[in-house]
Amino acid sequence: MRSLKLALRQLKYNERAFRRNPAAAFFTIGFPLIFLVILNVIFGNRTIDLGDRVISGATFYIPAIVTLTVVNSCYTSVAMSWVYDRDSGLLKRIRGAPLPAWAFLLGRITYVVLLMVVLATIVVVFGRLFYDVAIPGATMPAVLVSLAIGAFTFCALALALASFVPNSDAAPAVVNGTILPLLFISEVFIPPDAGTPDWVEKVSLVFPVQHLSKALQTGFNPLETGAGFEPLHLGVISAWGIAGLILTLRFSSWEPRV
Repeated sequence: MRSLKLALRQLKYNERAFRRNPAAAFFTIGFPLIFLVILNVIFGNRTIDLGDRVISGATFYIPAIVTLTVVNSCYTSVAMSWVYDRDSGLLKRIRGAPLPAWAFLLGRITYVVLLMVVLATIVVVFGRLFYDVAIPGATMPAVLVSLAIGAFTFCALALALASFVPNSDAAPAVVNGTILPLLFISEVFIPPDAGTPDWVEKVSLVFPVQHLSKALQTGFNPLETGAGFEPLHLGVISAWGIAGLILTLRFSSWEPRV
């Protein structure tokens, strides 16, 4: 019970640090919204007339931006901050402090996931207010499950990647180099109807970003008549998450690289 209280205290500390850095908070919140606006400007916010209802074309951009939000929050942010804290000696000091290592990690990961949920909610509400985007109803449980599995996977992969980043100077290049190409080929920055070559589609299906994007596309699709779950895509995402967890447990270090 005491360790859980310490983890909660770590969560509160991260939240307070976020609020006390208004510039970082502003761009963290504004980043996905900027991309949503850019997608609508470049590819157009067309409407789809179904006779009995009209659907905003921006509805199909929301899953892409939510995917971007998950990746930025749970992968990019976690990997970079972990490498920085490791090389600065913070993680080593934590290991020698009364705060259990797992409580520190739980508090940090919980904060990141909660921030991701808040950002995803802001994106959906923004889309609803400014682009008349349809908000999922019956498929909302599928969206939440996809977000949960995606958060677990990308946090695990972030910690695994951090184990192999040699130093903090290399962190931005390594982290961005491993994720930006996938965002471009995985229907995040480029819509699925943009004429992507078949071989690019096949390559992207090896990695979890494409599968998370497709799972969320189904969950946000207002024409979906089922529950909106994508077992195949969620299974691939989970497999990557388990692999990332195994690598993290095997290679992760709290000691600075000298």
